[in-house]
Amino acid sequence: MLRVLGTRTKLCDGMTRRELMRVGGLSLFGGMTLPRLLSAAPSMSDTPPGTAKSVILFNLLGGPSHMDMFDMKPEAPAEVRGEFRPIDTALPGLQICEHLPKTAKWMDHAAVVRTITHHYNTHNPLAMMSGFADGDLRLPAQPTDPPDIGAICQYLGMGPRDLPGAVCLPNYPGEWQSYRRPGPYGGFLGSQYDPLFSVCSPTFDREPSPINYDPVMPTGEPQMPALNNLPEMTINRLDRRRSVLNQLDDQFEAVRSSQKIERMEKYQSRAFSILSSSKTREAFDLSQEPHAARERYGRNLFGASMLVARRLVERGVTFVSVHQDIYRHYGHAYDMHANNFGMLKDFNLPLLDRVFPALMQDLQDRGLLDSTLVIVMGEMGRRPKINAKAGRDHWPQCGFSLLAGGGIRPGTVFGKTDRQAAYPETHPVKPGDVVATIYHLLGIDPHMLVHDRTGRPFPIAHGGDPIRAIIA
Repeated sequence: MLRVLGTRTKLCDGMTRRELMRVGGLSLFGGMTLPRLLSAAPSMSDTPPGTAKSVILFNLLGGPSHMDMFDMKPEAPAEVRGEFRPIDTALPGLQICEHLPKTAKWMDHAAVVRTITHHYNTHNPLAMMSGFADGDLRLPAQPTDPPDIGAICQYLGMGPRDLPGAVCLPNYPGEWQSYRRPGPYGGFLGSQYDPLFSVCSPTFDREPSPINYDPVMPTGEPQMPALNNLPEMTINRLDRRRSVLNQLDDQFEAVRSSQKIERMEKYQSRAFSILSSSKTREAFDLSQEPHAARERYGRNLFGASMLVARRLVERGVTFVSVHQDIYRHYGHAYDMHANNFGMLKDFNLPLLDRVFPALMQDLQDRGLLDSTLVIVMGEMGRRPKINAKAGRDHWPQCGFSLLAGGGIRPGTVFGKTDRQAAYPETHPVKPGDVVATIYHLLGIDPHMLVHDRTGRPFPIAHGGDPIRAIIA
């Protein structure tokens, strides 16, 4: 049977593509998680439509260095301004890092929020995905955590009936450290509102150094949760001469017609139909994409994840999060306590400068940019002063978020920081304000209340208000 979302299971463990995937996305038989979602979710019939139909969130896990990317301070002392030079962008008067030249061409389509500030000093996406920034350093994710945006979307029954309302790519944050970092979960609403987590089996061209900050790009693709544990189906029985999709079509039809499925109550059957939906499975099949598209996004795990994200929203999925997480020894992707400038120049910025413009162009060409909200952010910024290891340490007191499409006012810069990008000088923004903006653009009241397991009411954006200046 399928495994329950939220339980610990080792993924990304070197299985071959022929093994397809391991079951682990939705609980259909044992715990009744998704069926509870379907039976308990309130109606969205009274909710006014939003500008955005879908959201793609690119989470730069670790804390991206705001003063080395989108809030440069070229007049600051050398120990603050760093090694990079600013360049002009398509938005007159706005400069960003020289190592983001393709992104610079899209800044007249985007909004930059430069003054995100909080005190949640931990590498968890919780604050920026839920708006809750007042907690302690609880690890792993707890059932008492607040629900994230994707969970609320599923709670409200948003999106097509035969697709998941939220998907997390390419794996759950923290997987490479063997625990689940708080963030993309249903929290106190229940695990039935967790996203569909994809799985992955990345490969690496070489082994990175276990001592230095020495990233190696993972190669691979996110895959749907596995199918080999479904009743009456094993991987070894699949005909290897046929395509993956044809194999799954036949196997799902066999299971669908079995008495086990007939005995399911309607909500269980609905949950099964989501996982077996051809729309969901086709979204993960990147063999359908032309060679040029694969090259544009980049043939690595994160480029493939962003391309799958586009394919998911194209089919109507409401909320997709892509997490640039830890890979091998070097720590979180953006947690650059050492070799800050080398990691940015040689790894992180070239990756961002490839996938963000590729996604923007793709959405625009397909007529999806106006209805898809694209967000790039991390959980914090970095300390202005460079340390003795040429790194920057944690700094939740100030950070950035880049937003585009889906009702965002293009060519907007919101908030001003001080001379060293250490603190907001104007318009401080809470994580809850960013989350409230996302809810507002989705047509969800950010002040809507949900109740925790003790019955206490919580506003879904935790007191945040939409940032009106960046809304079209």
